[in-house]
Amino acid sequence: MGVTHRTHVSYIDRTRAYYAALGYERPYQYAHHTDAPFARLARPLSECRAALVTTTSPWNDDPAALPKPFERSGVWAGDASSVPERLLTENRSWDKESTHTRDVQSFLPIGHLKAHAEAGRIADAGPRFYGVPTEYSQSRTLREDAPAIEAMCREDRVDVVLLAAL
Repeated sequence: MGVTHRTHVSYIDRTRAYYAALGYERPYQYAHHTDAPFARLARPLSECRAALVTTTSPWNDDPAALPKPFERSGVWAGDASSVPERLLTENRSWDKESTHTRDVQSFLPIGHLKAHAEAGRIADAGPRFYGVPTEYSQSRTLREDAPAIEAMCREDRVDVVLLAAL
């Protein structure tokens, strides 16, 4: 009798095999933090400014200016007063046969964040959203990207950040 449904896929095993095939000598180590830098909010969420972080890159109509796969594009910020028409997602790995990223709100829900502000669930949405490249170096993420995002959040007086990863 044949299999009538999918069996599970071990994401961890597949990821390790993928990196080995790329030539990495050490198996990929998933991030784990026993001393995660999270803290209880000092005030209710309804009194906090919230912002979004995405793992996409800004869109550029010039194909020569677009980052190549695995090219580091750097931390960036965008104006949250409107939803961007398009962000660069094609250079990232995702199931392009089963879905698409033409609906920016599906992975950068600025409109939903603003609706939560209007409903009083948060005080307001921050003036910017932030972009951080998908990075395969945990040390670089911790050493460079996270502090850069934190600095922008502090500048914008953001209390709560939501990661809307692609």
